Amino acid sequence: MNTISLETVLALGFAVAVVIVILKSARIVPQRSNYVVERLGKYNRTLDSGFHFLIPFVDKVAYQHTLKEEVIDVERQACVTRDNIQVGINGVLYIQVVDAHKASYGINNYRYAASQLAQTTMRSIIGQTDLDKTFEERARINEVVVQALDEAATPWGIKVLRYEISDIELPLSIKDALEQQMRAERERRAAIAKSEGERQAMINVSEGQKQEIINLSEAEKQKQINEAEGRAREIELIAAATAEGLTKIAQAIQQPGGQDAVSLRVAEQYVKEFGNLAKEANTLILPAQLADIGSAVAGLTEIIKKKS
Repeated sequence: MNTISLETVLALGFAVAVVIVILKSARIVPQRSNYVVERLGKYNRTLDSGFHFLIPFVDKVAYQHTLKEEVIDVERQACVTRDNIQVGINGVLYIQVVDAHKASYGINNYRYAASQLAQTTMRSIIGQTDLDKTFEERARINEVVVQALDEAATPWGIKVLRYEISDIELPLSIKDALEQQMRAERERRAAIAKSEGERQAMINVSEGQKQEIINLSEAEKQKQINEAEGRAREIELIAAATAEGLTKIAQAIQQPGGQDAVSLRVAEQYVKEFGNLAKEANTLILPAQLADIGSAVAGLTEIIKKKS
């Protein structure tokens, strides 16, 4: 019984040793990760994702790094602008391990180092910038911080991807002054917009009046042209009618009895006109040949004949 028990214990011990050896020698590296292996305390190799064997009690995984992008919250820091205004700035830093060997042996703690370097760089940049420009040039400030950090972090095997200012805290007095300034700016813009609107309205009204005057003048011009054309046409028609009437009268005179009709018409008009003259004036001067109406009519008739 004692012999069997000893053998059993030895078998169990051997099995445990085998399991320990397997656990020590077999390593599975996850995707997007790197393991740094040291052999007897000295760097040996870097393991990529997958299954790997190590020499038990000789090889050791000293460092484990993820190759994913990491986000580091840069704590609030007090910065003084070029115009001597103290502001508190929070930031967010995005980094990525590109060389596991340098990240393990280039620096003790690359996350803490990157955060501290971001703070000091930010203080330096803000010290060269006025308060107003701090809000306007966030993108430029972020680019400068990334460039400075990336140059410093290259020996650490770190790639600085970007830096973003998340918040800028101002003193209460500065906030009040900025609010008053913004309120005055908005009022100024509103006044300018109102004046521009009034000016445009006046321009529109004047343009409308100008167009109205032009339209009225064009209408008056067209009216005068139409009236002139109407008068010319009227004169033309009257002349044509008069000519046609005279022609018909001349033709009628040449007919038998036409001369007698003309003489009678002339005598009638002669008598009528003298009658009208007597009605319109108190004093009437009569020609010496008034009694001889026949001779007067004969004279007028002779004239008509000659004209015909």
